[in-house]
Amino acid sequence: MIEQWINTINGYLWNDILIYVLIGCGIWFSVKLKGIQFTRFGHMFSVLRMSTQSSSQGISSFQALCTTLAARVGTGNLMGVAVAISLGGAGAVFWMWLIAFLGMATAFVESALGQLYKEKGENGEFRGGPAYYMRKGLNSKKMAIVFSLCLFFGYGFVFSAVQANSIAQAFEGSFGFTPLYTGIVITIIAAFIILGGLRNIARFAEITVPFMGVAYILVVGTVLVLNIEQVPVIFYSIIAQAFGFEEVAGGVFGAALQGIKRGLYSNEAGMGSSPNAAAAAVPYPPHPVSQGYIQMFAVFFDTIIICSCTAFVILLSQDSTAGAEGIQLTQQALASQVGSWGNEFISLAILVFGFTSIVANFAYADNNLKYINLNNFVGRWFLRVGFLVMLVVGAQATLPQVIALADMSVAMMTLVNVTAIILLTKAVVYITSDYNKQLASGKIPSFEVTTSQENELKLTQGIWLKHDK
Repeated sequence: MIEQWINTINGYLWNDILIYVLIGCGIWFSVKLKGIQFTRFGHMFSVLRMSTQSSSQGISSFQALCTTLAARVGTGNLMGVAVAISLGGAGAVFWMWLIAFLGMATAFVESALGQLYKEKGENGEFRGGPAYYMRKGLNSKKMAIVFSLCLFFGYGFVFSAVQANSIAQAFEGSFGFTPLYTGIVITIIAAFIILGGLRNIARFAEITVPFMGVAYILVVGTVLVLNIEQVPVIFYSIIAQAFGFEEVAGGVFGAALQGIKRGLYSNEAGMGSSPNAAAAAVPYPPHPVSQGYIQMFAVFFDTIIICSCTAFVILLSQDSTAGAEGIQLTQQALASQVGSWGNEFISLAILVFGFTSIVANFAYADNNLKYINLNNFVGRWFLRVGFLVMLVVGAQATLPQVIALADMSVAMMTLVNVTAIILLTKAVVYITSDYNKQLASGKIPSFEVTTSQENELKLTQGIWLKHDK
């Protein structure tokens, strides 16, 4: 009965509430920021080119980008897209794209706020995220605690176990490896990385995420070039099925629902996860809005590029993948295009994408220990041990009841975060306008505040430059 109760609540939260809340949030900020994801699309890449600077106080913006991509680009980019197409047809891809463009505005806002309300940790490093802007910007300790508890449970224990399970299942299917042994190896390697803290995690992500992302894009790009005459057909199928010009089993509503859900799950915009890493960065230009642009790109890369790569390969290979589902659909689709090594390549991609998600999830959970009174020796080791144990457990069992609880936690976490960023709209509009005015005047934007502005915005004292005006 408890399991049925939880699944019923999740059904309402994800299918009837969150979808509309997140779409509404994306539209709200797209309007308030004058379509920033479109009008400033080119500037997003300019900021990305200047993102490698770091200091003793924080990681570089590029490392923060790779850390958030590590969490975003997980097994869902390979398996979840396959599920969306299986249930909603090619039209699901269009709705996935649409939700990604709306999500870019949401990601911009939450990450800029994460930067704006950051503070210094006990070792002088920057820390921040939704719990911090809820506590400071909204003066709501309750919201910060609820958010942190939900994130701690979902990202600290469960979702990494799910990633470990996906890796173990893929390696068992491709190479015959026993899931228990795969889980132990994953856990040992993860321990070496996470015990080094956020800097270690960021360095790991900085190396692995671009490597695997580029490799995946190159392989799929080659497949598309070799099948160039089919690409226009694929695009037509995506648009036609999205709007009902072409009949599909799931219908227009099914395509929209599956595409929107996949987009929301994959890009994480609005969930409040990525601002935890974004706040830890030393931004360049030295303005909180620059980190918003960096994380806006993360959503674009995750969904418009990586998820689309998976979708194109599957749609190219529909005649040779009948009956396949989930990750097997993706594996068979690529294998039909490049040969049997496609199965092994997808298994490797799952390993890298899934493992990077594992270590990034730990960083998010660790960043929120402060608001649940676990930011101490015992609390930190409780998280570390519990996190690593769940990797071994998760590699052998999917634990559907626990996953259902985690889904409910993330749904609650997202609702709290979306509420917070909408209430902080005035602050977002102010800092975005400040950035754009400086940019228009030919300056490299930097964020400076008076003491009164610092107090009015409820910022941490001394974090941003002061001027006397």
